Amino acid sequence: MTRGTEDNVVRIAVLGANGRMGRTLVRLIAADDTLQLMGAATEPTHESVGADAGRIAGIDPIGVLVTDDPSAAMSEADVAIDFTMPAAMPGNVAACVTNDVELVIGTTGLSANDHELLARAGRKIAVVYGRNMSVGVNLISELARFAGGALGEEYDVEISETHHRYKVDAPSGTALQLGEAVAAGRGVSLDNSARYARHGNEGVREPGTIGFASLRAGNIVGDHTVMFASDEEVIELRHRAIDRSAFARGALRAARWVVEQSPGLYAMNDVLGLPGR
Repeated sequence: MTRGTEDNVVRIAVLGANGRMGRTLVRLIAADDTLQLMGAATEPTHESVGADAGRIAGIDPIGVLVTDDPSAAMSEADVAIDFTMPAAMPGNVAACVTNDVELVIGTTGLSANDHELLARAGRKIAVVYGRNMSVGVNLISELARFAGGALGEEYDVEISETHHRYKVDAPSGTALQLGEAVAAGRGVSLDNSARYARHGNEGVREPGTIGFASLRAGNIVGDHTVMFASDEEVIELRHRAIDRSAFARGALRAARWVVEQSPGLYAMNDVLGLPGR
């Protein structure tokens, strides 16, 4: 589908406009002549409802008021970008399907039922789902997939992630994405290979497992390391996010891409032209 392309402007609704990612998206959209903010939504009863989205984002007013109705926010949009919470996701997806609006979603902590909901929505609209929208993270995921296939089980794999004190889910969606990439490279299931916590006397490390460690401190945006360690060498892949704009710019890149697509459920690899999914 090709929406909003006659004047080369992509019209966007931001869901979760009061959050860190939402505010960053509003600022970047306002600064880009090829993008236009058509609506901004947040949860009901939030103090930002009725306020100008620009003011909420820390910039000059832009004439778009924050609403608690996602359907109203996207009524004139080509694509909605959703960085909210899992509880809000079903309503946001339903609003996109009802309004025939494409969707870019970066909400983490989704359940199996949530993923099935996205798959069903993909039969009617184009959906890009990514637990991390950063171009760099998706590139390092492919490197992790390649390394997982190239290095045998004699290499232990440990994935560590550090985020700000307010992040509620652990491991992070990005850490899980990296673990899934390693597991896919090895031809195994992450569900059967992952070890998410260690405490006390657990005995020696089981060969072939993929370990995870999560830290929460300060205002750290995001720091992820995949370590492959054998008896002779250690190989590390690391991504450090310095500013949330990296995630927002990736989401906007996905928004520009998805308005040109047929209905389906896509990944950031599709957006970036990378081989794996």
